[in-house]
Amino acid sequence: MSERQGGVEWPTFLLLVAVHLGWVLATTVLADIWLPLALAVLVLAIVLHSSLQHEVLHGHPFRIRWLNEALVFLPVGLAYPYGRFRDTHLAHHRDERLTDPYDDPESNFLDPAVWDRLPRWRQRLLRFNNTLAGRMLVGPGIGVVSFIAGDLRTLRSGDRVAARAIARDWALHGAGLVLVALWIGATGFPWGAYLLATYAGMSILKIRTYLEHRAHELARGRTVIVEKGGILPFLFLNNNLHIVHHTKPGVAWYRLPRLYAENRAAFLQRNDGYFYASYGEIFRRHLLKAKDPVPHPLMRRK
Repeated sequence: MSERQGGVEWPTFLLLVAVHLGWVLATTVLADIWLPLALAVLVLAIVLHSSLQHEVLHGHPFRIRWLNEALVFLPVGLAYPYGRFRDTHLAHHRDERLTDPYDDPESNFLDPAVWDRLPRWRQRLLRFNNTLAGRMLVGPGIGVVSFIAGDLRTLRSGDRVAARAIARDWALHGAGLVLVALWIGATGFPWGAYLLATYAGMSILKIRTYLEHRAHELARGRTVIVEKGGILPFLFLNNNLHIVHHTKPGVAWYRLPRLYAENRAAFLQRNDGYFYASYGEIFRRHLLKAKDPVPHPLMRRK
């Protein structure tokens, strides 16, 4: 199967339209009918919008980059600038650096030497964050703070090229936030409810990222397969089949299940059996018990 099919990828485009329509309905008509229903639809829209941003940065649904990015410009999830998500995620796709605390922007591991210097309260917080319950409850807040802190460090580093890119992406994000704020203000949707929905959306997304990657000597053995999971694979646009995505990052989300089914044994051999049967299994095993330590287990203490 080729990485990128020709022409418009209609399932992705139509889902983009549906997600934005759901966001509009949630903040207007549904909020007038019953606020809990509006919140449920809003959370789903925020989760899918983030998953679609991930599709866009990999070149979907059109071949024209600016057009793709215009489709996800509106920051309905509030927290992350699309451009920064794009650049850090593409850096994350260098598989030989997966889980490295310094070279993988999405790693949740720390250098053991850094870990040893942390105050006890931060160690306890990060240990809790390494349970699934912790990742869902405090993980969104930790993630946003860490992301902003990383950008501030880069701005102070003296790297002018990186600083210009960061300033540009945050400026575009700010413009998008103004549009969202104007819409919410005009509709009268409660800001407290909207902020709750965005946090809940990030919390659901943390289920996907919780164990996508593990510390492993071989780069190909670091990326997971979660075979089933009810509605979650759809909300994550099949990134539960994560080794398939990392192997073929240009393949559209709706083609991943077939690609996996046709090559299941090969993918499980490739990732050295890093496999969960379902997200239910992950909840049972890791809701209150961390899967990994915070200090990277393959890095030596200095």
